[in-house]
Amino acid sequence: MQLLRMRALLAAPALLALCCAAAAHSPARAAVPKDVRLTRIGTYASGINAGAEIVSHDPKSQRLFVVNANPEAPAIDVLDIRDPSKPVKRFSIPISPYGGGVNSVDVSGGVVAAAVEASPKQDPGKVVFFDSDGNFLSQVTVGALPDMIAFTHNGNYVLTCNEGEPNADYTVDPEGSVSIIDVRRGAKKVTQADVRTAGFGAFTKANIDPRIRIYGPGASVAQDLEPEYLTTSGDSKTAYVTVQENNALAIVDIPSATVTSLKSLGFKDHRLPGNGLDPSDRDGGIRIGSWPVYGMYQPDSIASFVYRGRTYLVTANEGDAREYLGVPGFVEEARVGGLTLDPVAFPNGALLKSNANLGRLTVTRTLGDLDGDGDYDALFPLGARSFSIWTAGAELVYDSGSDLERITALAVPAVFNSNGDPGTFDTRSDNKGPEPEALTLGEIDGRTYAFLGLERTGGIAVYDITDPNAPRFVQYVNPTAAGESADVGPEGLKFIKRGDSPIQKPLLAVASEVSGTTTIYRIDPIKQ
Repeated sequence: MQLLRMRALLAAPALLALCCAAAAHSPARAAVPKDVRLTRIGTYASGINAGAEIVSHDPKSQRLFVVNANPEAPAIDVLDIRDPSKPVKRFSIPISPYGGGVNSVDVSGGVVAAAVEASPKQDPGKVVFFDSDGNFLSQVTVGALPDMIAFTHNGNYVLTCNEGEPNADYTVDPEGSVSIIDVRRGAKKVTQADVRTAGFGAFTKANIDPRIRIYGPGASVAQDLEPEYLTTSGDSKTAYVTVQENNALAIVDIPSATVTSLKSLGFKDHRLPGNGLDPSDRDGGIRIGSWPVYGMYQPDSIASFVYRGRTYLVTANEGDAREYLGVPGFVEEARVGGLTLDPVAFPNGALLKSNANLGRLTVTRTLGDLDGDGDYDALFPLGARSFSIWTAGAELVYDSGSDLERITALAVPAVFNSNGDPGTFDTRSDNKGPEPEALTLGEIDGRTYAFLGLERTGGIAVYDITDPNAPRFVQYVNPTAAGESADVGPEGLKFIKRGDSPIQKPLLAVASEVSGTTTIYRIDPIKQ
């Protein structure tokens, strides 16, 4: 069965390749006029690692609500940005009274919704509602490990991605799900009766796409699927959910709380022109090229927009592996140098396994033995080192190819594929590269822009995606590399449109996990 599934997978080149236009979108197009410019204007530093992860904005109070995941005192920090050049912390909302930690926050109509995990996190989590002054309104129980939370556009529903991660021994593995909370009567009146759960129990190995990764030891499909992040359609009727480890997209009907479809995202052929990567941290520097590996998209953040009446999805293809170090536990990663390569599939296998080539590249153990003989006929690294645009049915429209590595190689070569500082230069080339994770979209003067945070290298990449078939690179900013105070590990982004901004200019709020900073950029339109 595995042989048939993998042969079918690799026989579908359209699912491996990015669209042919992607190769053209590289830093070489810098001659295209820039039409917005980000300027860093203000920062609040929590002084705590993990002190700024996810950020949301309330336009009425002009406050940012920032997830502070400090394990000693998890909280939502509330920042006043009436003067965005001088964000000031007004107070914090303690989360310990409600659970083990806070993972996400969103705000709508002055109501703050927080996704709170249990302790242990395999138990059902909670959504806790507050007003913008931090006063408790209500709480309800949702699935295990609510990892992302969002209001629908109309404010009628709150949705959570319940990741359902197993414990360290991989002996307790809750089912993943999406909880849907009806808040039309007001957050203060929300009860457990207003909560419904969209689960994956209807999907079995017999009726899902064989390219969707179901690989946890002893796990059912519902246990193995781990919803990560979601976006909702403009009419607030549909949710699109990334299922990161499984390299899939789930489509949820919100009114009926039903998962209606589960789509594989396929694989990215890094042999194709424009799809290169730097696969080694021991190759003497920056070396982006074509290699015989298939990247798993495995997106984290997802956002959506409409072009000519059709909904399109945008994903940040971070990649993620399972590593559970208990007993028996489960570790899926391996380096190519430690694998036995099939001599027919890889006639130059010894050369490829050199540390300067693919030997150091981290791949999954769970894919690649196509004929079941114990050696690897194909190699699958984690993530795609890119952002992608998809149709609402998960058909690939565009992928940024090798753009992010090429852009950072030119703009900030000293911190290329690093952890944000020159002392770690190139150390992430063997594992997910710049690691695009955070993503938000914004409309400015009738054009749609994607803002993409690179978790490892750091900084924000900006693309004009108004036409999803022809995205255009606009700007890359990295304050840390520019010698300004550190913003390391951008984890969450929030676009603030002109009408909601305290200065009547669009803003971008960036929560950086490692540095614990929340930074605000002003976005200025540039006449072409």
